Amino acid sequence: MKFFRSRARRTKSSPVSRARALYLSGRYAEAEAGASAVVRSRPRDDMDVPLALTIAALSIGAQGRHAEALAAYDEALPVFGRIFGSDHWQTLKLRSDRAQQLAALGRHAECEAEGAAVVRAAACGTGPEMRLVAAAASNGVVFALNAQGRHVEAEALAREALAALDEPDRLCLVLRLGLARSLNGQARYEEALAEAAGADELHRGLPPEERGQEAGAVELVMATSLLELGRDAEARVRAATAHDACLASFGPEHRRTREARALLDRFDGA
Repeated sequence: MKFFRSRARRTKSSPVSRARALYLSGRYAEAEAGASAVVRSRPRDDMDVPLALTIAALSIGAQGRHAEALAAYDEALPVFGRIFGSDHWQTLKLRSDRAQQLAALGRHAECEAEGAAVVRAAACGTGPEMRLVAAAASNGVVFALNAQGRHVEAEALAREALAALDEPDRLCLVLRLGLARSLNGQARYEEALAEAAGADELHRGLPPEERGQEAGAVELVMATSLLELGRDAEARVRAATAHDACLASFGPEHRRTREARALLDRFDGA
């Protein structure tokens, strides 16, 4: 995960590095506990605190406690602003991550507005980190646009953001999934399925510590395409796989788990 690698220059035995490793391995409750312990034990100007606050917020969101995660980001933002400044890439990345929790809570217009503001701010900066921040924030906007039924806009933004990336990585994966969602929303199901298949190949090629964060995401998009194409049996298998993966990784209250459950309910007539 490039942002974590950029932020952390610490020994593997440090508490914040252990919390980071727990998060990347999908042990979110333990990562939250470890990161929160760092925050409680250090003065607010300690340079481990921003990373610990980030890990705690990400871990809370990964467990499906999206309202708590949003509150954690709101607590972290003043710390980041004081230590790094409002225009620093780390502060902007935190705002981008916070916007994702707005989307998970169904506050899609707010997610869109905040993500677009981060993209504009990142465009004023320089360096590879700012380009990654812009891509991450664009992904949030793509999701929000799709959720609002504005699929043509989402497609255009996803393609623009993908064109700006230098290499296939997790950001490329999530943007390709956002593109596939936009194509599903336009009833271009064969195109969406092809895009999702490409995302699946990319997902399989990611390092293990990056694959877990997108558990079930590819299968969920594929299931939607297959269902609309009338390939119900294949679609149900994909939806069940997505739900099982999300349930095991994130728990029942996570946004993606709930989406997979709702898709399964369409098969079950609920």
